Parts: sequence; structure tokens; C-alpha cells
Amino acid sequence: MSERDPKNMIENDAVRAAVSEHPRLWEENRYVYPVLSRRSKGVSIGVNLNPDKICNFDCIYCQVDRDIAPVHREVDLDILSSELKQLMTWVHDGTLFERPPFEGVPDSVKRVNDIAFSGDGEPTSNPRFHEVVQLAAETRDALGLDDVKLVVITNCTLFQREHVRNALDYLDAHNGEIWAKLDAGTEDYYKKIDRTRVSFSQILENIKTAANARPLVIQSLFMKVDGAPPPEAEIDAYCDVLSDVLNSGGDIKLVQLYTVARQPAEDYVAPLSNEAMDRLGDSVRMRVGAPVEVYYGVS
Repeated sequence: MSERDPKNMIENDAVRAAVSEHPRLWEENRYVYPVLSRRSKGVSIGVNLNPDKICNFDCIYCQVDRDIAPVHREVDLDILSSELKQLMTWVHDGTLFERPPFEGVPDSVKRVNDIAFSGDGEPTSNPRFHEVVQLAAETRDALGLDDVKLVVITNCTLFQREHVRNALDYLDAHNGEIWAKLDAGTEDYYKKIDRTRVSFSQILENIKTAANARPLVIQSLFMKVDGAPPPEAEIDAYCDVLSDVLNSGGDIKLVQLYTVARQPAEDYVAPLSNEAMDRLGDSVRMRVGAPVEVYYGVS
């Protein structure tokens, strides 16, 4: 898989169809769902810890339809455990790849790379986050799937809370990884894109602290807003933020740059072109010096 061009993953029609949809309700499951993920470079087992659709961000590009009432509001650990065990068993014996929408995908992506805590809100906001992370690690290890990573996809708003820090430390010790969201370089643009009351300075402090404790993956989505790409000054500020993380002793394992691939929350949001994403990737590589992967809109 090219660092520059992961779009080659979606040349197969079955892969394109699977990538274009990321439903979080799969078959009869409440919380656990498989998706074909370009950034995971294979199948990711999602764990939705926010079925109530409550989030402390209201991103303009979010694909969660908050106009539709949630089917479930609470996380029942017994049900979640049963769903995760069943799905990971299908991973272990290959049965998952006999079920739609995975039965037609090529062998090159018939692999499960991670269990990802994501879903319809900020996963670390669930008070039982640590318990679920431990449950996932134990389920994975019992099936001998130790190479499957545990990934938390997070907006980094709650790293200052002790129980969240403890959960992240547990991840570190159990083949875990943090994918930290950063969509801006300035407070104004951050508020415009992520629409939250959490200060940008809190996000930056949390990212720095976390990056000093372990290597981070930075996830950043850039898009057209009202037909306009992000201003050059914003990209410069974004690169400065990443450089500051590195200069303060932090470790950035990878920067994932991507754009809109599914229906966003707001109709004035649109994907950047492949050419624009390539230019963005080149700029970040040159300015920051961290490894970069670029992901394109799905057409």
C-alpha cells in the first residue's frame, strides 16, 4: 500500500461499495460492527460506545444523522461482550468474509487489522470506556489474535481525566494505538469545523501530553467549505501545531490526511480533489517531517 496513494485499495467494485458505507448497526448487533476501512487497510471491528449519538463535537462533516432518534441509549456490557466474541470468532475462522458486504472483496484486504473504539460520539466520554477496552483485549487474546490492534479514535477532549489516562495506559500495554483527531491549526477554524465548546488550547495540550507518553497517529480531515478549500494560512498554522508537538518531545507515528468520503452533516461541505489532497500531503511532509498518508474521496 503506497504511503502516497491508498486509493488503490478501492479499485475493486466490491471494495468501493463496502468503503462507501460505514453502518454502525450491523445485522442484529447493537454495538459491534465490521467495516472495510482504508485507514486500517483492511477490516476494522468497530465498537460503538455512544449509541445515544451524544458527542461533545458537532463536526460539519460528521456522517452521524442526529435527526433520527437512537435505537439504543445505554451500553449493555453483556450484550457488547457477546457481539464482540461472535464477530471475532468469525474473524478467526474466516466466516466473516462469507457474509455481505465482504464476500466479494479481494484476498488482499481479507484481514482484520484492528478493533476500533469509535461510533456515534467520543468513545472516551463513556464512563465504562476502560472496562470495554479491557474486555476487547481479553476477547482478542483468548482467540489468539494478538496482532489485531486496539485503536481508539478520539477527539482528544478528555485526556486530562484520570480514568481516561488509565485506559490509554492500558492500551499502551496491550497493542493499542491512539488516533488523535486534529482538523485545524487555529482556534477560529477549529470552532468552525468541529463546532464545540472545548477550547482549542485544551486539545493541543492533550495531544502534546499524549504524544510525550507514546507515539500518536494524527487524523485530519480537510474539505471544501462553501466551495472553498482551507486557507493556506490555516494549513501553515496546522503544520506549525504538528511541528510544535514534535519540538516539545512528542512522537507522531503517522499523519493521516483525508477528505469527505460519505454524506456529511452539512450540504455546504464537499471533498477536496485528489490533486488538492496530494498538494496538502506534500506540504505536511515538507514542513513537518512526519510520515504522511493521503486518502481521497470515494468516487
